[in-house]
Amino acid sequence: MSETDLRDDLARWVQDGWLRPLDAAFARFLQEKVPQAPSRAILAATLASHQLGRGHVCLDLAALADDAVFTLAIPSRDANGLPTPAGAAQGEALESWFAALSCPELVGQGEEEEAAPLVRRAHRLYLRRQWDNERAVRQGVLARVREVVLLAPEPVRALLDALFPSGEGDVWQRLACALALRRRFALITGGPGTGKTSTVVRLIALLQALALQGRIPGRGEAPLRIRLAAPTGKAAARLSESIGRSLERLPWEALPQGGRIRATLPQEVSTLHRLLGARAGSRRFRHDEADPLVLDVLVIDEASMVDLEMMAAVLRALPPAAQLVLLGDKDQLASVEAGAVLGGLCRRADEGHYTPETIAWLRATVGEELPEGFGVEEGEEPSGFIDFQGSALDQAIAMLRQSHRFAAGSAIGRLAAAVNRGDAAAARGVLGGPLASDPDVSGEEGGEGRASITPGHPRSEVALLVPQSQEDAALRRLVCGTQKNPAGYAFYLQVLHAQRPLPEAPQAAWDDWARAVLAAYAEFQILCALREGPWGVGEMNRRIAHWLRRQGVLPDEEGWYEGRPVLMTRNAYALGLMNGDVGVTLALPGAEGQAPRLMVAFAAAGGLRWVLPARLPEVETVFALTVHKSQGSEFGHAVLVLPDTPSPLLTRELIYTGITRARSRFTLVDPSGGAMLEAAIARRVLRSSGLEAPLE
Repeated sequence: MSETDLRDDLARWVQDGWLRPLDAAFARFLQEKVPQAPSRAILAATLASHQLGRGHVCLDLAALADDAVFTLAIPSRDANGLPTPAGAAQGEALESWFAALSCPELVGQGEEEEAAPLVRRAHRLYLRRQWDNERAVRQGVLARVREVVLLAPEPVRALLDALFPSGEGDVWQRLACALALRRRFALITGGPGTGKTSTVVRLIALLQALALQGRIPGRGEAPLRIRLAAPTGKAAARLSESIGRSLERLPWEALPQGGRIRATLPQEVSTLHRLLGARAGSRRFRHDEADPLVLDVLVIDEASMVDLEMMAAVLRALPPAAQLVLLGDKDQLASVEAGAVLGGLCRRADEGHYTPETIAWLRATVGEELPEGFGVEEGEEPSGFIDFQGSALDQAIAMLRQSHRFAAGSAIGRLAAAVNRGDAAAARGVLGGPLASDPDVSGEEGGEGRASITPGHPRSEVALLVPQSQEDAALRRLVCGTQKNPAGYAFYLQVLHAQRPLPEAPQAAWDDWARAVLAAYAEFQILCALREGPWGVGEMNRRIAHWLRRQGVLPDEEGWYEGRPVLMTRNAYALGLMNGDVGVTLALPGAEGQAPRLMVAFAAAGGLRWVLPARLPEVETVFALTVHKSQGSEFGHAVLVLPDTPSPLLTRELIYTGITRARSRFTLVDPSGGAMLEAAIARRVLRSSGLEAPLE
């Protein structure tokens, strides 16, 4: 491939949509800066940029040599039979890629003094910035897990007994707290309802109690400066509310200096951007190695949503002696941007890999019988969670394993577990046959219905609906119910109309009404796997609004109208609203002699917020929501809508995340009859990254 051929191919690939314009611009920049670089090396650099756009930190050259089509998710030929980027790379041996990349001006080995724009480490090819970010994360984590914090076990055990009185929490939560004390890095993972937030609240209370007792080496008796953060405004607001509830439930009277401990624990949660001091128009932050954060402990919730670049910025800004605690579900969708940091660090969490020294610490501090798998008889081979060769990182990771949201044998829990282990047959078994009709909401608008207003019906905890078309009657009844039997979104609209206060009612009554509408709205949510297409967010939003208008429960208007649910798509700090906050548009009485005025009610952190529509910067209608946007939320009844054709976005993690948004009911809408479900379960999010390799 000549330089001219590559230029022509790049233009065609961008025009056909195989590459981003940014990928081609990067290739042209390299051709100008390093004209002696082989065309194969420029092609590899272009593909590394392409992979970055797909969420990969690097280009896996070994995978590319083995199967370029699969690695790049691009067919080998276009509609005209011409080679795509995958076709141009197909058949190239790994050694040939290594030879082409032997150009020091273009490709370095990752040393800090190098100026080369690319870095090759073994079979991974990085853009320089991504290599620097990955190295910062590796070094930052390793520096914190290699040094063991020496604490006496007896005081820890006494405090754990106070924080976990009989009947509260579970042994895994106690283990997580005990593990997190040993190193300046801790990672607590677990599925929905396993108590990650309540565990970390007890952890920071435990840390503060030890600090005030002067038991943390080198600190005296000064209180710890603890900060709480989350990747998005919505996650921050939700964590703030959860922290507040958990603090109220802690047994402060049982703790020495309980009142002082509580007074020194934070409740305010910041976004990571605000914590680090984001600079407008720049990727850099105010806080970094030269100006570190002023804190002793940083807790980050929803860490699965934190991308590699952000995690690197956090670790650069942390003081060397500070402790970092990450919370998140390792099986959820990874961040939208490049990297799967939590998943990479947690790759061995299921097996534990704890050394005998760690297990001895847990036995001395937890003070109760450890779960099966934490003991080994003399002369026997270690099994269960024991690993004599366990790494320092393994000793800093705790996995919560008991769900308090789903009862044992819960259909939602069994379905999520089946998807998580890749067992499509078991998942189909839990779902059962297709939901052809629903006796609780079937019948036309004039049919019989229940007299009381309820958020749904108890027909089944999980169900599979196979719509025959985009206008399928069963799907419409699922979303809207009937006029006499409101289900789905018609439920919150009926609450809106039935519970509206009288015009002369005080403001408190209107606030209570708004809260009731918002609570009713949160009982049902359509989640889409895709944004575009006939089963994507845009089309589903349009279709659902049409159905509700046809049923007469939504005004036949466009723009702003009463009942319109909206999603904030960027932060509005002046309004106290964050990206991801959801509100419902309501009509309030106007001044005497004037028409009612529309206001949007949000259940935001700190209480109810009323906002004029004109003040909202960027919002979108949200009858349907992407699974990515739903992360961290839960709904009474979650409905996951899959497309009818294959997509690389359909993955096991996406299905798992959608299922686990449901609190009491889950419905899968699969127009393919189950084929897309099975295809998604078979496909995992495998992002190329050096964090998948051992850190040590």
